[in-house]
Amino acid sequence: MTPQVLYYIIITIILAGFGFDQWISYLNTTTRSNVLPDVLKGFYDEETYSRQQDYDRDNYRFGLISDILSLLAILGMLVFGGFAWIDGFVRLYTDSGILMAIFFFGIIAFASDLLSIPIEIYHTFVIEERFGFNKTTPKTFVIDKVKGWLLTAVIGGGILSLIIFIYEKSGSWFWILAWICISVFTLFISYFYTTLLVPIFNKLTPLPAGELRDAIELVAARADFNLKDISIMDGSKRSTRGNAYFSGFGSKKSIVLFDTLVNEHSVDELAAVLAHEIGHYKKKHVLKGLISGILQTGVLLFLLSLLLKSSLPALALGASTASFHISVIAFGILYSPVSMVLGIFFNSISRKHEYEADRFAVSLSQPGALQKALKQLSVKNLSNLTPHPWYVFIHYSHPALLQRLAAIDRAELS
Repeated sequence: MTPQVLYYIIITIILAGFGFDQWISYLNTTTRSNVLPDVLKGFYDEETYSRQQDYDRDNYRFGLISDILSLLAILGMLVFGGFAWIDGFVRLYTDSGILMAIFFFGIIAFASDLLSIPIEIYHTFVIEERFGFNKTTPKTFVIDKVKGWLLTAVIGGGILSLIIFIYEKSGSWFWILAWICISVFTLFISYFYTTLLVPIFNKLTPLPAGELRDAIELVAARADFNLKDISIMDGSKRSTRGNAYFSGFGSKKSIVLFDTLVNEHSVDELAAVLAHEIGHYKKKHVLKGLISGILQTGVLLFLLSLLLKSSLPALALGASTASFHISVIAFGILYSPVSMVLGIFFNSISRKHEYEADRFAVSLSQPGALQKALKQLSVKNLSNLTPHPWYVFIHYSHPALLQRLAAIDRAELS
């Protein structure tokens, strides 16, 4: 294979991926319905449901424009030799493989983020504001950006430096040693995520004693689940959307409730939501997700190690000298079809896990409580009630609401 052929393969993958994504997104617009499903009557009124349809349309148009701009940016970098130019620029200042990669990816990441800021601002302060979701202030937006850049520089730069050091020193053992290091880091972050990372952006407050804590602890006791760490997060600092999540394992198990969730739902509903999160742990979904993520990383690093042996990626992108960082750019594009297929596969597993966690929650919570909570969340978030089945198959990590409610009905009757 010649560099020219690989170059055209890369261009073809990018265009094909864009075309496929836009086709699926368009299909999703064809299932919009002005008729409110019967199961949501009493939760949605006509005005709110009309707003949901408008919200879906606005996000589709916004997503299309954003995707086109991203496509033009990546094609511009390829057609005009942008990656090769940045590679040549960093080589003027250092011959260290580690420093070249840090400067190379740093320039690309920073420039990309700067270009995306107007898009983020419009989405946050125009679309989300128009539909009543946004609570982010300009000050919070700027602070979040700066914190994100610093975290990327420290954590991302540190991991990148370690991986390149291993690459330069270990030869054929590269992918195995890098896999071990990344796996250890993944386990560390999973264990300490709520303790170390979340407080950088949000304030966590222990759930005080009272009716809600008693109800959650009762559900945990019935599930034989040792839970001590229950926190409220100030999600309302940025959005009106509600959420809850489970993190950690062993002695670091913790459940975090957004304050927006707590303020919008009854104690029974919140207990059902927490029973669902506990269900993920009891059914070993958290462990399975962690293991599958580590295995995916191993496969990715192995394939990358094969590509790093060739100078074709660098030549295809216009560079005159092979390098780790240029090869990673080419690999990221070449791997994208594999990534899409794996994403579809793991989304299907995730949807299966959601059904299992729902059934677990039904066995521990008040009848109808989980369904009511899901309906309230759907209304609050203006969720799409009629997504296209193919869009769900490809993109949804959770079942569509109507299918999920029907499955809970069957679980409660069994």
